[in-house]
Amino acid sequence: MARLRDIYKSKIIPELTKEFSYANPMAVPKMEKVVVSMGIGRATQDKKFLEAAKKELMMITGQMPVACKAKKSVSNFKVREGVETGLMVTLRGVRMYEFMDRLINLAIPRVRDFRGLNPNSFDGRGNYSMGLGEQSVFPEINPAKVEFQQGMNITFVTTARTDGEARKTLQLFGMPFRDLTSAKA
Repeated sequence: MARLRDIYKSKIIPELTKEFSYANPMAVPKMEKVVVSMGIGRATQDKKFLEAAKKELMMITGQMPVACKAKKSVSNFKVREGVETGLMVTLRGVRMYEFMDRLINLAIPRVRDFRGLNPNSFDGRGNYSMGLGEQSVFPEINPAKVEFQQGMNITFVTTARTDGEARKTLQLFGMPFRDLTSAKA
């Protein structure tokens, strides 16, 4: 069983129940899925960028990515309808908790000049999105073999009804949110 799932069951559920006074333990917010996506605009000129990104995303997540195709043709970006321009992986269950554990404890601390995640990146329905500028912060990626730097978007989908509940849930999982009160002073 994943370490973060054990922490969720033993520590996070009781703490959230106490703070938000849930009557039913099934009402406590939980992680539903984590979506990791990469937009690969360079793949329109050369397919090797798409293949390299697919291989690296598979190493990071432990799951085969799905190619996302362009819905419309845009001549300014040299994109035609149906051309693969991105990759996406949806993680659930044990893989989701293991990915979150590696992200929080290994990858985020390796980000250069990191001052905390923006606590305002919630969507109003309890989902949090963040971005990473490069894939080499993950320990699975050998920085010497990286052909090109590629950023990625990571979205945490929770069952929380409000952003406050989702923020507290992710904080208890260990997400290093930036304190905005000290940043303004």
